Amino acid sequence: MNFFTLRVFLVILVLQSFCVVGQSAGELKAGYYVVVAAYASTREDYANRYTQQLTASGHTAQYGFNTKKNLYFVYLSYFTDLKSALVDMQQVRSKGQFTDAWVRVVSGDIVLAEKPATDETAPKTENKPIESTPAPQPIPPVEEKPVTTLPADEPEEEQKLVQYPVMTLGNTEVFLSLYNATNNRVIDGDVQVIDTERNRLITTVKGNEYLILPDPKTKSGQLTLIAEVFGYRKQQVEINYPLPLRDTIKPYIELMGTTLAVKFDMTRYHRGDIATLYHVYFFNDAAIMLPESKYELTSLVELMKENPNYRIKLHGHTNGNYHGKILQLGPDQNFFSLDGARQTIGSAKDLSFQRAETIKEYLMVNGIDGSRIEIKAWGGKRPLYDRHSANAKKNVRVEVEILQE
Repeated sequence: MNFFTLRVFLVILVLQSFCVVGQSAGELKAGYYVVVAAYASTREDYANRYTQQLTASGHTAQYGFNTKKNLYFVYLSYFTDLKSALVDMQQVRSKGQFTDAWVRVVSGDIVLAEKPATDETAPKTENKPIESTPAPQPIPPVEEKPVTTLPADEPEEEQKLVQYPVMTLGNTEVFLSLYNATNNRVIDGDVQVIDTERNRLITTVKGNEYLILPDPKTKSGQLTLIAEVFGYRKQQVEINYPLPLRDTIKPYIELMGTTLAVKFDMTRYHRGDIATLYHVYFFNDAAIMLPESKYELTSLVELMKENPNYRIKLHGHTNGNYHGKILQLGPDQNFFSLDGARQTIGSAKDLSFQRAETIKEYLMVNGIDGSRIEIKAWGGKRPLYDRHSANAKKNVRVEVEILQE
């Protein structure tokens, strides 16, 4: 083999290493992915190699990055609806090779394509059968799903799905789906798990995740699940811990293989609704917000942009009858830092007004017409708790009232 032929041969090998059919290394779009492995953001090469191994063994495998989780996911299929994804997941698990396959939900607006995608790098919506070929030896993934893993140098025994004779929530995988059918949007949010009989909060869990619900250890065994996400009306459902199968007659609960899907049909606020910006916080004696307020403010901006007919009123509240210095936004409008702030003197009512005004200015900077936003300052006149109690800080808040939709 002469030198020129050798160079051509090497170039072909390099090109082949990058031409893996059906894989995607871009940002994962909104939807439901049947995932078999997850890798840290610094290990794209691992995700790429494992994808190539699966493709070489006959699987339709791809990988992509999810910024929210900061992980690369290797997946076998993509769907625009939860039911299809969970059914496919059960089929994949039952083959024996991927007994820990799970559905990774990527939040956002799902685009329903009218025609099948022709781009080879786009996720495929159709299913292809899982071949019963010997399993490749992948680089150990970073497990996102809470499953038991063995060290990389020890072989993992094949796990089998278990269908218990009597299904309870103690032995049943539950998937809590937060979804807005109006615009095909998967929604990030938390779900409160309430002991219905004692009317007490047991725990708060993430939506669009797998989990085993806790046992209320009561005679009735009833649990109340409440999804409360800013921008959407609160949704509440009930489920029975000892006998969840009888709840599958309810329209919001469905058994898919060995997984119970609990569906929260999230709807936007309507006229007259009032919601509290619980996660918007201010520096002491200031109308300037803490950096952790950005997430909920982003949700408010999205709410206003999604429906241009919305008109709102921001109600500012403080704790007690304060009078003293107030730190306001400076000319540079640094919403999340005291740098450049200017100092004035005012009352509790003045402080509550200026805090609501800061949020209004933030909305305007982010493209919302100021004529759609009104302000009402209450000072300390409408406390939720005694101003000397342990919950007094919760009196400091801004509420959003929907005036028009």
